[in-house]
Amino acid sequence: MITKKVNSVQEAIQGIQNGMTIMFGGFGLCGIPENIIAALVNTSISDLTCISNNAGVDDFGLGLLLQKKQIKKMISSYVGENAEFERQMLSGELEVELTPQGTLAERCRAAQAGIPAFFTPAGYGTEVAEGKEAREFNGKMHIMEEAFKADFAIVKAWKGDEAGNLIFKGTARNFNACMAGAGKITIAEVEELVPVGSLDPNQIHIPGIMVQRIFQGEKFEKRIEQRTVRIR
Repeated sequence: MITKKVNSVQEAIQGIQNGMTIMFGGFGLCGIPENIIAALVNTSISDLTCISNNAGVDDFGLGLLLQKKQIKKMISSYVGENAEFERQMLSGELEVELTPQGTLAERCRAAQAGIPAFFTPAGYGTEVAEGKEAREFNGKMHIMEEAFKADFAIVKAWKGDEAGNLIFKGTARNFNACMAGAGKITIAEVEELVPVGSLDPNQIHIPGIMVQRIFQGEKFEKRIEQRTVRIR
């Protein structure tokens, strides 16, 4: 069995260079590859194009890369909760491509499956459709969206084995699962790394063939974007 295990986060991010396009898994602050993000913050890598459901918050997640001006462009579907993101976008320091959430997920999944493009009704008649081919299907207009082209896909899983098989937990599965295998190289950060054969094959969400590097993270924070309480 081929092992995909690397010994450190520094070894995992080898090859990431200035100007690359990188997918980051996660849904809000759930299931983000925080060890890899922290390692990238400690490098001089810059001019990144980041594909992610969100841009983190000011002091956590991709917000840390934004603070260091390491991100040139964000392709996202939800960009709230981050004042620094807002400041950079409004000042013109950061390029932003807002994409409907379902379209974002499908562009990842299409890249994962080797499908170059697809048609969707989402965004037709809005700024999202500008410059894109439009066609009518079953009496409804659709626009063509292309699959993403990413140098790296970086995902976070609950459990994984040394062959790269992954299991996600809860909403962390939302974007991590469709990003795995959608970049030229997929790096998986896991909370628990186990020997091959330890995982129930029926529970595996992503097979190891889609993962090139895997390692166990050292520190994980369970953050909440907005804590809501009820006062009686």
